[in-house]
Amino acid sequence: MTKKNIKKTSNSKNKKSTKKTKRNQKKWWVKPLFYTFVISFLLLAIYVFYCWFTLPDISKAVERTRLPATTIITEDGKEISSYGGVYSDIVYAEELPDHVIDAIISTEDRRFYSHFGFDIVSFGRAMIVNIIHRRYVQGGSTITQQVGKNLFLTPQKNIKRKVQELLMAFWLESKFTKNQILTLYLNRVYMGAGTYGIEAASQKFFHKPARDINMLEAAILAGLLKAPARYNPISSQKRATERAKVVLQSMVDNHKISERQKNMALKMSIGNAKYKFEYGKYFADWVYNESKAYLGEQENDINVYTTLNGKIQKAAEEILRETIEKNRDKNVTNGAIVVIDNDGAIRAMVGGTDYKNSQFNRATQALRQPGSAFKTFVYLTALEEGFEPDDIIEDKPIVVGKWKPENYNKKYYGKVSLSEAFKQSLNLATINLSENFSKKKIINLAHKMGISTPIENSAAMTLGSSEVKIIDMAVAYSTIANGGFANWPYSITEVYAKDGYRIYQRINDEKNRIIDEDSVEKITYMLSEVIQSGTGKKAKLPFFAAGKTGTSQDYRDAWFVGFSRGYTAVVWLGNDDNSPMKNVGGGSLPAEIWRKLMLQIEEQ
Repeated sequence: MTKKNIKKTSNSKNKKSTKKTKRNQKKWWVKPLFYTFVISFLLLAIYVFYCWFTLPDISKAVERTRLPATTIITEDGKEISSYGGVYSDIVYAEELPDHVIDAIISTEDRRFYSHFGFDIVSFGRAMIVNIIHRRYVQGGSTITQQVGKNLFLTPQKNIKRKVQELLMAFWLESKFTKNQILTLYLNRVYMGAGTYGIEAASQKFFHKPARDINMLEAAILAGLLKAPARYNPISSQKRATERAKVVLQSMVDNHKISERQKNMALKMSIGNAKYKFEYGKYFADWVYNESKAYLGEQENDINVYTTLNGKIQKAAEEILRETIEKNRDKNVTNGAIVVIDNDGAIRAMVGGTDYKNSQFNRATQALRQPGSAFKTFVYLTALEEGFEPDDIIEDKPIVVGKWKPENYNKKYYGKVSLSEAFKQSLNLATINLSENFSKKKIINLAHKMGISTPIENSAAMTLGSSEVKIIDMAVAYSTIANGGFANWPYSITEVYAKDGYRIYQRINDEKNRIIDEDSVEKITYMLSEVIQSGTGKKAKLPFFAAGKTGTSQDYRDAWFVGFSRGYTAVVWLGNDDNSPMKNVGGGSLPAEIWRKLMLQIEEQ
């Protein structure tokens, strides 16, 4: 081989080697990318398998029981509130009118009958909108995904839940027909005001079966799925109707109805929602807890019939709220009222002025100093010990350790009768009277009459230094009103299951006398004198009434407790932060509220 040929061959080999090297250099990233892809795919597959493996037991999820509904009802049949989920009998998708299905599909999932559980178009559109707005604005979940979420999964938002939701959607699509999936959705979706499913919502909002609702009503139900609390007709019929217009336009855009049909629908009538009593929310909460204590957890929906008198309740709430609003300059911001009859039935309960702002029930949960309203127990004990209303006691200065109590007006009245001392609410006379017998007897009597909280065994206790519950004071005074018999409060008369089966009926308690009849007569006279010419004159009625004022130190609590014509009512005013009011004592605003309420009760 010539040198020329050898050189040519050598150059050729070098060129090939150079090209190969360059080609290899260009593809150096292929292998790492391939391995990265494989590893990522394996990790994703493992994660998806993990999500599938940790799905809840589907068979058990289908059978999962819901929290039974408890509906609280006034004595005349008005619904106050519902707890738990309100469901109705199953309604099948194929049984509903076309405009009901069309409204739901057009609003929630237009391609429901064509996708496989996941709508790529809807999901992509939602992602773009959310990216543009840089926040979550639009969702892309299909009805099938929502069924999986509502039926099997928790509402927690994370990647695992979303993956499981998608897997569940695929499983549902493989196991059920579209109508079966839609039926599951229509019967389990939350639709506002405590209702689950389209039938329960239709009955609640329109007082008619879902099979009978018109196109406008169907659009309202479909529209509230976006925000059940905001768009349900009970919350605001105006907002519900405005949202329905959007739904009807979606039906037009989805070629389910014509523009003419939309305009006709907007003129259709809307059925009336079931009447719901707008008062007594604190009472309803209290009764709900009481019913659970009485009956335990129930497996079925129940209706709890109560003692609440709607007219008295409404009057109590409105009078309290109006009085406080007019006297904001006196730094009084809250209050509570309890009305109980001589049999122990709670006829009204106001736990505060603004339930939406605070669900704390001051009537049953707050502990407040009763002030002079507690003196009734001291004087009643004295009567039980043989004292008479005309007996003389001394209203003079007294020193107990470092404590030097005074009368309200810082005056001393010397020798006064029990009746006069009680009528004028003299502190020093009361303390001197209590020195004549064991204070333990006062405490025991107060507890027998209905005070459930601890009472300190001290001289200050006689002036109401120990905190009590508002409801307890009503119960205690009612034992005087009913002639000296124990009066245990109750709120539930009957409980029925949804099918009409009676679960509970209250049986009247046997009467148990705890106060001597003669003592009851004397203390009643003394209490009536408080209203006629004593500290409670602002509570005076054109008919018989008896009661007592109470004011704690620095005007932190103001009370009036009294009875008339078979009802005992307690009114308390104060502030949640225990700050002083400006000269609001028991004989002022509380006595005025009590008088107005008793006049309203008399008129009913």
